[in-house]
Amino acid sequence: MLYRALFALLAGTLVATAAEAAGNLATKPTRLEVAINKDLQFSKKEFQLETGKYYRLTVDSKAGDEVMFISPDLFRNAWISQIVIAGIEVHPMGGIEGIEFDEDGKVDIYFVPIRTGDFTFGLKGHEGRGAVGKFVVR
Repeated sequence: MLYRALFALLAGTLVATAAEAAGNLATKPTRLEVAINKDLQFSKKEFQLETGKYYRLTVDSKAGDEVMFISPDLFRNAWISQIVIAGIEVHPMGGIEGIEFDEDGKVDIYFVPIRTGDFTFGLKGHEGRGAVGKFVVR
């Protein structure tokens, strides 16, 4: 009987905690922008993010070559709402490793970070050339 009362108390606490996040988290995203230049450098190398906040990351490749923007640890620790490429929406059912550009262009990644930490981003195969940055999620 005591176990049932304790379980009911814990279950009620969990329900009350979950109710605090009422509302649609995926509205009015905060815009983040990073460009990749011909020297394979990023226009911005650090972003400060918050868990539970909705973001729209625009990656603009002006590299003039095939490059893959990666941040697998962030993408595994975020809910990805959609990826928009030239007006076409992709709705993933899980994480992604990165976005590969075969030519110059832009992509928007809409996401909500769900875990804190420091997550690097970079260009696959070009990390040694200084093509790295960091998402700091608190």
